[in-house]
Amino acid sequence: MRDSRRAWVDPARRSRGSVPLDGGPSDFGTMHRMESDAVSLRLAVRGDALVLAEMSRDWIEWGLGWTYRPERIRRLITHRETVAVVACNGAAIVGFAVMQFGDDRAHLVLMAVSPAQRRRGIGRQLLQWLIESAMVAGMASLHLELRAGNSQARDFYATMGFTQTLLMSGYYQGREHALRMVRVLRPQQVPVSDDWLSALRR
Repeated sequence: MRDSRRAWVDPARRSRGSVPLDGGPSDFGTMHRMESDAVSLRLAVRGDALVLAEMSRDWIEWGLGWTYRPERIRRLITHRETVAVVACNGAAIVGFAVMQFGDDRAHLVLMAVSPAQRRRGIGRQLLQWLIESAMVAGMASLHLELRAGNSQARDFYATMGFTQTLLMSGYYQGREHALRMVRVLRPQQVPVSDDWLSALRR
């Protein structure tokens, strides 16, 4: 496992001229400004844990029991191989997303936007920011799970380049099925035959 990917995703460490996000500027050296009014993105800090946990409880985990409590969110925020980003309207957090890095694949753990702030492009900006970060970190793919009955979320992820790969029965505490979706970020490397290499060198 390589060192922490935080250096890859911290906006303050990104160079100017990076690939621009959809609907946003290419300058990652400053706080990312969104087209929708004065909403901006920043990395989450430990002090955000309670707000993010309550958003998860109310808008992600409703009906399933509260598992992403403040301490668990705090551990995710500070974990070396996790990045958490929040969308802020002034001082208020109106959305967030959490992504974990593996050896060559990333996993979208949580993402939510305040109901009052939806359909303003905030979810798209959060997800695109993470996709770009995963690509810069060298990830081959980004994976996620969502409730099978959430057609609105499924359609949203489809517009972001994700495809459905699996239906998992009883994934959510045996109560609800889940869909697994994936977005390929770079082609998988194909092993090269030694015989082919030998022939090439002749």
